This record gives sequence, structure tokens and C-alpha cells, in this order.
Amino acid sequence: MYYIGIDLGTSAVKLLLVNEAGEIQNTVSEDYPLYFPQPGWSEQDPTDWWNACVTGIRKLLTGFDAARVVGIGVGGQMHGLVALDKTDAVIRPAILWNDGRTAEETAWLNTAIGKEKLSKLTANIAFAGFTAPKLLWMQKHEQDFFARIAKIMLPKDYINYRLTGVHACDFSDASGMLLLDVEHRRWSKEMLEICGVKEAQMPRLFESYEIIGSVKPEIAAILGLPEGVQVAAGAGDNAAAAVGTGVVGEGGCNISLGTSGTIFISSESFGVDPHNALHAFCHADGGWHLMGCMLSAASCNKWLCEDILHTADYAAEQAGITEDKLGNNRVFFLPYLMGERSPINDVDARGCFIGMRMDTARGDFVQAVLEGVSFALRDSFEVARSLGLSVDRSRLCGGGAKSPLWRTILANVLNIPLDIPQTEEGPGYGAAMLAMVGTGAYDSVRACADALCRVRETVEPDPAIAARYEAQYRKFKKIYPTMKNLFQEIK
Repeated sequence: MYYIGIDLGTSAVKLLLVNEAGEIQNTVSEDYPLYFPQPGWSEQDPTDWWNACVTGIRKLLTGFDAARVVGIGVGGQMHGLVALDKTDAVIRPAILWNDGRTAEETAWLNTAIGKEKLSKLTANIAFAGFTAPKLLWMQKHEQDFFARIAKIMLPKDYINYRLTGVHACDFSDASGMLLLDVEHRRWSKEMLEICGVKEAQMPRLFESYEIIGSVKPEIAAILGLPEGVQVAAGAGDNAAAAVGTGVVGEGGCNISLGTSGTIFISSESFGVDPHNALHAFCHADGGWHLMGCMLSAASCNKWLCEDILHTADYAAEQAGITEDKLGNNRVFFLPYLMGERSPINDVDARGCFIGMRMDTARGDFVQAVLEGVSFALRDSFEVARSLGLSVDRSRLCGGGAKSPLWRTILANVLNIPLDIPQTEEGPGYGAAMLAMVGTGAYDSVRACADALCRVRETVEPDPAIAARYEAQYRKFKKIYPTMKNLFQEIK
């Protein structure tokens, strides 16, 4: 049997064809545009996502017996607001997770409603990227559009709707809307009221591995699929990636170096960071997790190399950064190109280089970007440690994890071993695994992870390099507090 895993990312959709043994048979990637209509805004057209999925699935099945496909799972970018009217037409472009337009709405929620009440209702406080502030912004600035909303969805749920005709959402993705009672896994009626929406406008909630329906016959014909292919509810990209790397159950950790960067700590019991620096969300395995999320991770390296240095040869840019240079760079980089979420929650924060001299070279900037992202991830790591969580090793996935240099830097900045999964396609692979569980191939997400998730190699920290990075991190920690007030002036 075959299973299709879909990873609906910010720049492209990646599709996997996986057999019953968990072996990836084929992969396809399809790009789509990202729009920045104003500084700090970030939008996409959901129709672009769907068209890319249609094209991608057709390519994915080329040369394979499509009749063997039994299940589909989707993992996708979180928090994006997809608003549908009563005919299920898209009302406006989706406002994405890294959009910063909702500073006023976020501040209003955190002050007028109050962080304590928000945390009690949803286990989280308001961040600019979350869905609830987007609804408040739309209510204020696009009243006609807001009045037309019949259904509120998230990006991957729009794909599931187009496949099945069912308005559904899973608990892991819904956790990032600031509309879910995370502890009790249900919509928070009080939060819906605060945001001016009704529960009838929200999709039905499912566990990530539950089947929401089958691919509609007319869509199956378009995609080249047999009738009756079942679709799992799927998960937010970080929860899907955690499943795909085997981080399920109690105390596992996964770090993702994708467009954004995350530290994901799984748990079998509900818990909240009392300082709300880390998000408390539902996990795709039926449990919960704490997560620190930085808005710009591998995208910082892409920005520097492609937009500034005008090269896509990342390996060549990193080739001259030898081991003796690690922990000795005089240049530091703040990776806040789109503002920042965890743990500082500052939409006005910006990226900057500091420490340049006349002998600063091109490679110093490249190294500073890799190190700055790693230091920012450690910020969330330190919050987890302050809560008494013991994270003595982690899985690592995402596009940035393909860089041996970056893996080495991160292992030494965190001073823990990093396990590299045999299968690197975290969110898409996790989505396929959820489809396996939903269609009965495995009894549970844990059983599926135990059977399929293997470690290919482990990157160990070097005591001497880790000591140098410890000193560097202490310097890095002083930069943002020094710059914070200036960011307010230059926004």
C-alpha cells in the first residue's frame, strides 16, 4: 500500500509517496509565490497551494500504481488565516504565520484581556502570528470581508477541504490559533466571543491521526487516485515533523531548522510555561508539547546568500569556515528579520550585524548568521531548562539541518548531541505516518514511530568548541536588550 504525505510549507509544497514499510518511493516539490503587500505583511493565495498540490500529486504518482494509495496526510504551516464565504470561496489572501501587522491587536489581547486570562483560556498569550489577532485586525480594517466569513480555516485544512469537502482541523494546528482550550481539546467559547466569531464558523476538531473523510470522486479523478482514499486530519508542521522524527510520548525533543526554527518538547501530560515564553500546544500523538518558535531560521541564511550575496551555493559559502573559527567569530547577527516570537515576543525587533572591522570577511557574515540562529534557538532552550525540563539530546530536521557545518555549530551552542533521522522529510513523513495510523496500518502514533523512525547519525558537541560558544552566547544575550528601544524608533 502507498500513503501520500504533504508538507504545505511557506515557499513550496513537498509531497512524499511512502510504502507500508515506511520507505519513501518518490518526492515532488512545487513552488508558489509569497506576497509582501506592505512592510511586515506576509500573504499567500490558498488557490496557489491547491494548484501546487494537484500538480504535485500527479507528478508524484507518475510511474507508480496509484490504485495502491489508501491514505493521505497533510502537515502544514500554522496560524495562517484562511477565510471562506458561504459558498466556500476564499474571501481574501491568507494572512500567514510570519505576518506582523497585528501588533495593536496582539497588545490589546495581552493587556485589555490580559495574559493571565488568555493563558487560562488557551494555555498561551497572544503573539502577532497567531490567528486570533488576525481576526481582530480583519474585523477592524476589512469589515466587509469579516462580515462575509462563514468558515475560518488554517492552511493545511484548506487542502483537506478541497480533497474531501469537510471543514476540519486537528488539535495540534488549532492550538496555534489562540482560540482553542488546549487542556480540554475544545474551542474556547469565551475566546471566540472576544474575537467576534461563532463556533459554527469554526471547523470540526479531530485528533491528527483520525480520518476526516475520503477524497471526493471528482477530485480523485483529477488527481489520478482511486476512489475511497482516506484523508487524516493531519497536523501543524512542527507536530508533524516531531512525529516524522519519532518525537512522541514523554520527554522527546525535536529541533527544526526550516524557514522558521523551533524547539519542540513532547509530553504525555498538559503543562504551561508560567512565563508564556514557550507555547503550550496539543501534540499530534494525542498528548501535548511545549514549543519555542523563532520566525526566521534557515530563511536568514537564504536571505543572506541569495538576496545579498547573490548565490545559491550554500556549501561553497560555508566551505572556508573551518573548525578553528567556531566560537571565535567577532561578528554577531540578530536573526529577527520578521520580528520575533519566542521568547521575546517583539514584532518590532529586526535583524542586524554587529562587530564588523576592516578585516571582516564575507565568510564571517555567513558564519554569524548560522551562529545567530543557533543562539536564538538556545534562548528557548534556556527557558525550557528554567522550567526544570531536562533535554539532554534532540532530534534535528529541516532544510538547515542538511548543512554539516550548521549541525556542528548548533550541537556546540546547545552542548547536547543531535540525532539526525534516517528520513529527513520531517513534516511530510510525519503526515504520511498519521495517514498510516488513521487507515489502520498501526494502532497508534507511538507504535508507528517505534517501527519507522531511525537515527542515521549523531553529531556530538566538542568540549573545547562548546566552551567557546558558551562565552559567545553570553555576549549575544546582551545585544537585543541593548537594541530593543532603538528598534522601536526605526520600525
